[in-house]
Amino acid sequence: MKTITRDELKRMNDMEHRDFVLINVLPKDAFNEQHIRTSINIPLESDDFIKKVELVAGDKERDIVVYCASTDCDASPKAAKKLEKAGFSNIYDYEGGTKDWFKQKSAA
Repeated sequence: MKTITRDELKRMNDMEHRDFVLINVLPKDAFNEQHIRTSINIPLESDDFIKKVELVAGDKERDIVVYCASTDCDASPKAAKKLEKAGFSNIYDYEGGTKDWFKQKSAA
């Protein structure tokens, strides 16, 4: 697992046009309240979390970025570790999460 910053995520998305899946791992209510526009929601607490990620990603080699609420939230590091343990090889954790992403947006 590699951690990435907001700028690295923006670069992956806007400049490099990398083929990756951006996953918000928070519960559905939190996702519905606020999330990064290009992300999908697969809650870490789902019984079939790994299976759902595998379905969306297509294969275990695809780049996957997970995020949660903020650096104080431990859901995304847990999700990243769980995915690595399941054999996914290109996992990134955007530690700043929703809070960091929207803090930057409002400052721009």
